[in-house]
Formats: sequence, C-alpha cells, structure tokens
Amino acid sequence: MLEIRTYRIRDGERDEFGRRASAVVPMLQRDGIDVVGHGPSIEDSEHYVLLRSFASLDERDEQERAFYEGDAWRSGPREGILELIETYHTVVLRSTPRSRADALRIAHKMKPMLGSRSEACWL
Repeated sequence: MLEIRTYRIRDGERDEFGRRASAVVPMLQRDGIDVVGHGPSIEDSEHYVLLRSFASLDERDEQERAFYEGDAWRSGPREGILELIETYHTVVLRSTPRSRADALRIAHKMKPMLGSRSEACWL
C-alpha cells in the first residue's frame, strides 16, 4: 500500500521544511519505514509531499507508532518540523503493490533528468 502525505507549510518556510524533512528521512528508514520519495510541490510554493510504502495497514500503524512515540523523534527534530506545518492530509491507497512503489522510487531518482512538469505524472 502507498501512503501519500501532503503538508501545507507556513508561508515562506517550505525550503527550510525541506531541509529539516530531508534530515528526518534517514531516521524513518532506520526504523524500517519505506520512504518512496519526498519533495516540494511543483504547482505552488506552500506544499510538500511525502510518499511511503507499507505492506499493510497493521504494519503502517505499528511502524508509525514506534517511530512517532520514540525518543529519537520526540527529543530530536519533532518540534522543528511541527512548527513549520500549517496542516497536513494523508491518503492511503490500499491496493498499491510494492512494484508500483518501486516505480515511483525510480521516477523520484530520475527527477533531475526529467522536465519541469514530469513529476506530476508519478501516480
């Protein structure tokens, strides 16, 4: 399954949010969370997107609980990340196979080689 989380970032803070979020990705990965991709929206200057893949809803719940209740997150970057987020919205696609998540991961790595609007074709 694929989780798509979009964040609306405080005005003028998206670049800073991106720097902070990039530092959190390795933490998520160390805790077993499969980060497929992340980055700023190409259509506006307020949104940032995080794509994560999970085997099931139960795995998602378990991994998120372990990460977000853990000391590394709570005593680490938590406050610095949350202070920049106005709102966020999460959509979970239940039937997305891991192979589609892998395709998204490849597209994300190719981003520097693609045209300016090609990221919009990920899904």
